[in-house]
Amino acid sequence: MREARAERDGAFRATFGARADKRETMPIFQEPAVTLADIERGKPLDIPPEEVGAMDEATWYARAYRGGLPQLTLRAVAMGSILGFLLAFTNLYVGLKAGWGLGVALTACITSFTAWSALVRAGIAKGPMSILETNCVQSTASSAGYSTGSTLVSAIPAMLLLSVTDATPRGTQLPWYVLAPWVFSVGALGVVMGIPMKRRMINQERLTFPSGTAAAVLLQSLYSHGAEAIAKGRALLAGGLTGAVIPVLTSLNVIVGHDASGHVERRSILPAQSAIFDWLPRISATVRDPRTHVASSEPFPLSSWNVVLDHSGVLIAAGAIVGLRTTLSMLAGGLVVIIAIGPEASRWEWVNPAGQVVSALTRPGAAWKEIGLWFGAPLMVAYGLSAFAFQYGTIARSIAGATASQAPRQPPEAADVEVPWRWFVMGMIVSGAAVVGIAAAAFGVPVYLGVLAVALTFFLALVACRATGETDITPIGAMGKITQLTYGALMPQNYAANLMTASITASASAEAADLLNDLKSGYLLGAHPRRQFVAQFLGIFAGTVASVVGYYLLVPDATALTGTAGAPPQFAAPAAAQWKAVAELFRTGIGNLHPMAREGIAVGLALGLVLAAAERVLPRARRWLPSASGLGLGLLLPFSTSLSFVLGALAAWVYHRVDPRAADRRVIPISSGLIAGESILGVAVAALNNFVLRG
Repeated sequence: MREARAERDGAFRATFGARADKRETMPIFQEPAVTLADIERGKPLDIPPEEVGAMDEATWYARAYRGGLPQLTLRAVAMGSILGFLLAFTNLYVGLKAGWGLGVALTACITSFTAWSALVRAGIAKGPMSILETNCVQSTASSAGYSTGSTLVSAIPAMLLLSVTDATPRGTQLPWYVLAPWVFSVGALGVVMGIPMKRRMINQERLTFPSGTAAAVLLQSLYSHGAEAIAKGRALLAGGLTGAVIPVLTSLNVIVGHDASGHVERRSILPAQSAIFDWLPRISATVRDPRTHVASSEPFPLSSWNVVLDHSGVLIAAGAIVGLRTTLSMLAGGLVVIIAIGPEASRWEWVNPAGQVVSALTRPGAAWKEIGLWFGAPLMVAYGLSAFAFQYGTIARSIAGATASQAPRQPPEAADVEVPWRWFVMGMIVSGAAVVGIAAAAFGVPVYLGVLAVALTFFLALVACRATGETDITPIGAMGKITQLTYGALMPQNYAANLMTASITASASAEAADLLNDLKSGYLLGAHPRRQFVAQFLGIFAGTVASVVGYYLLVPDATALTGTAGAPPQFAAPAAAQWKAVAELFRTGIGNLHPMAREGIAVGLALGLVLAAAERVLPRARRWLPSASGLGLGLLLPFSTSLSFVLGALAAWVYHRVDPRAADRRVIPISSGLIAGESILGVAVAALNNFVLRG
């Protein structure tokens, strides 16, 4: 023990030096370990993460901190940026498909460890990465792959949908020179907002941050148990290779043919969906003849109601990760749309203010986005805001933590280890000014309201980070909706201001919470928090480029989200549909909505409130209650998406019942690999289809 303590003291001296009144500037990058002795020192702590998590701050500095070891190396940031660049496509693809944001930290841990080990064995890399270097890899990758793209599956596509008119059916995209600075500035704002929260929430209060803890435990396991690392790496690779094949077969338009008029048309090798349920009884809907305007009831096969088997592996893999409770709720919501809400909506006609006779549903295949949306989106908004309000203890602790003074005795090492307040102040000034300036110039948000949005975002990010630390749930949706409702009242006719101010709150909150999750992982491994913060910040660069490029490749225009005559949309974009619904409500006024849509809003709001209250009053019965998020998504997603999610969740559940140990080892890596493989190749295929293999 004395020898270990002496070694750590030597590391302290190497890190801090013999300084009296002058501090040395921290170099950006460190040199990786090259000697056998240095490599040996970089092995995992002999203290398990759960024991480190229980230490007070002074004990952590004395026993766990390993700041003198290489961690922020050029190779770690490069590896993290490459992984984050690719994983950004993953979250963008899944977010546009199903409205879900999947954390990439665990995938980055497994992938980076496996890939670098292979490079070492091949003689390409000079030496192994230490556990702290891999921790920096996952910080960079997580920032790039998870946080920076959240606005590109919500506010930005919502703006695109709202720009669709009869004159511009493809909508109007934001130019890249507006979108890229916006994504980067909001991401940077979120990272710097996490600075003042770190020491109190992680060092002093020792909040759990379950995802960060899981990443630390996984890294400790990978570096301590070689067989475990190999098994997880192989499972991830198998899933990735399988996923990569799917879009090539089901989406790449390589088969050339001609339609009845002789025009060239292209199709994929295999269809993207199979109508395997059309043998079941048909569901009737009322249709109106466009020439005679006579309404009649017609039976439609289930495939017309989107009851088909989707061949996408992404959705099945996502369902395996999400679990049965949420996915069964999604299935229930989808069934309600096609059995009850959809057929009734087709019969419910209304004379709108323009004197036109309109139905709440024009065709069965559009039921989820024409009427299910008005039930599902309010349900999710009401549940999110109610659940947020019920966390009054978390809110109170957030306010108390923000206003309380720092701990009276700060370890002397903290001045050189923790992220300094001057970084927070300068970061807020620079990134905040950039966000306010872009919002004013590009979206018509007055400067004073932009400043208000940044200030509101800091408070809401504070609450979101504490909620993440206590429950592992970042209430991004609720954060965005609070801002949407605020600016809907302040600027009701400006949907761009409504959406983009909300995107500041949602995206910055996600980035701040992701930073604290990563810093928690580093804390449990003894990492240098300032260096890990730099790794997180550097990830924004790769994430911005990947997210913006991926967005334009996947969504060249609004038809990718709305579909065309005879062709369904490539992406349901449920998050964008929610944001669009709220913004549209303020812009047009509720009186211009179809009466059934208005009724759906009332029902959805009431149901969301009831579910939130039931979970609060009956916490032990929560597992038996329907998931509000799942039910809401089921109402505003095509049924095929919900079906795929359930199939994945059922497969994972059966695997856990048959062989729990093998399932624990393989389900997450296989699912993550499948998602990554299909998403990355899906972006490449979309680019080929949209720009090379057209018509």
